Amino acid sequence: MRTAQVNRTTKETDISLTLCLDGGEVSIDTGVGFFDHMLNSFATHGGFGIQLTVKGDLNVDEHHTVEDTGIVLGTAFARALGDKSSIDRFGSFYVPMDEALAFASVDVSGRPFLVFDAEFPQERCGGYDCSMTVEFMRALAFNAGITLHLKALYGDNSHHITEALYKAAAHALRLAVKENNSGKPLSTKGVL
Repeated sequence: MRTAQVNRTTKETDISLTLCLDGGEVSIDTGVGFFDHMLNSFATHGGFGIQLTVKGDLNVDEHHTVEDTGIVLGTAFARALGDKSSIDRFGSFYVPMDEALAFASVDVSGRPFLVFDAEFPQERCGGYDCSMTVEFMRALAFNAGITLHLKALYGDNSHHITEALYKAAAHALRLAVKENNSGKPLSTKGVL
């Protein structure tokens, strides 16, 4: 099983995460209800086992909690993938959610990059500031060492747009980390 465990403690957050790329238990508690909902959707649609607890400085706001969770989850992806041998490397996926449509494309390349194109008509979804979506995705991409493109093509409801983005990212990653029998990284260089 491709797994990783990451613990990270700073003055702003205390995070414990276990990730299994091949499925397993999903248990998420960040203290931000809508963010928990997004991460549960991410785990479910990616087919990932995620056990996560976060204690953050929510008395300030949710920024450190969301961004640091992306750092830790990205780090876990990088560790679980190792040298990136025998994976399909690329994945792309569209997710419709009612009136909203989102697209994600991933390259597990070892070259971190994020392109994020989304607007949120409503600023907040419960206790979650929608502008935190790009912060989470950037932290995830840069710490996982992946190239991630995300686009909300349209939508009128920030809940639907945000959820479609998380689900699209999960599905694209699921496809990209899918195992094959090559025994080597998918690269003309021979390494990633």
